[in-house]
Amino acid sequence: MMTPSFSIGRRQRGIALPVMLIMLLVLMVSSIYLLRSSNSTTLTAANLAYDAQLARAADFGLHTGFQWLSQTANGSKSTLNGHVANQGYRANMNTKLSVRASQFWDGSREVTDTVTGNKVRYVIHRMCSAVAPNNAPNQTCVRTTANTAELGNTVRVGDSMKSDTVLFNGVPQIHYVITARIDGPRGGNVITQMVVLLGA
Repeated sequence: MMTPSFSIGRRQRGIALPVMLIMLLVLMVSSIYLLRSSNSTTLTAANLAYDAQLARAADFGLHTGFQWLSQTANGSKSTLNGHVANQGYRANMNTKLSVRASQFWDGSREVTDTVTGNKVRYVIHRMCSAVAPNNAPNQTCVRTTANTAELGNTVRVGDSMKSDTVLFNGVPQIHYVITARIDGPRGGNVITQMVVLLGA
């Protein structure tokens, strides 16, 4: 009877080692991407919080501009017919300018928030075409009046349906745009706007 002989010198062929190395490489690469993803998420959250903080600080400029505009309209409305440079007021608005254009900020005013120390610039534009009184012959302003039409009726009884007729339901209100800008310490800036309606 013959006993089987095993050759000790024969090499084994297996694929377990290369498969394990490839799996290890995939795990290592995915862990690097996971780390980078968590870092970018943290940076995004921090940037959004920073942006919100700057937006709240820019609201100080809007509030300051609104206070001046409201007090001036109640006291001396004729002052609003011309530029008031030291208050950041412009009696007309060039609608072709972007808020990022330097000419848009001509005559702006810079104020400092006493609580946080932020410096905010604001400018107030009257939405009119010329520096003139609201009722001047060649003056064109954006105006709004209250809609007093009854529910279901687009035109009140007795009103004209002529398309070029100017009919106001009361005292028209002129639109004013207050724009505030804050330049953050890390290079970011926030621009906010508010539309105010005041009686003509």
